[in-house]
Amino acid sequence: MFPVAVIEDAAAAEVSLDPVRARLLAELAEPASATMLAARVGLPRQKVNYHLRALESHGLVELVEERRKGNVTERMMRATAASYVISPTALAAVQPDPARSPDRLSARWLLAVAGRLVRDVGLLITGAAKAKQRLATFALDGEVRFATAADRAAFAEELTAAVTTLVGKYHDETAEKGRSYRVVVAVHPSVPEES
Repeated sequence: MFPVAVIEDAAAAEVSLDPVRARLLAELAEPASATMLAARVGLPRQKVNYHLRALESHGLVELVEERRKGNVTERMMRATAASYVISPTALAAVQPDPARSPDRLSARWLLAVAGRLVRDVGLLITGAAKAKQRLATFALDGEVRFATAADRAAFAEELTAAVTTLVGKYHDETAEKGRSYRVVVAVHPSVPEES
């Protein structure tokens, strides 16, 4: 089971967004059969089986083992990931594009950049998994409290200068065997975590 998986297919996204199926995905962090799930979610086993088949057909759940119980074979299923992110690729024609709103200070531009990040990293994860290779990435996450709007603006200017200097130091357009990496730095107000 992966800690997180990216859903790139529109049909898989639709299947995962059904409230019953989303609940089943959450319940399948640990392997369970349709009978076990039916008792947990208060639905008939046949209905749970129907939903499990839909999830399985889109690669969101997988068979872990089959157990023989009398005349019946019990299928133990589990989610393929602990959590899922739906890629903008699933919305192909209307996925966000930073070029449509290139205002660096716009929240909508930030959202479009974040959407592109999810799309790109999702595609890279899929490719790396198929090639059975690791994917070299790096993320930095932190929080800063600004006393004033002027401090926030000064921070943005200094951060821009620092990142520009760092990129200039390491970027080599002539490196034949080099690989390009996208750098994304975002600053937005913190959203309180629900407890």
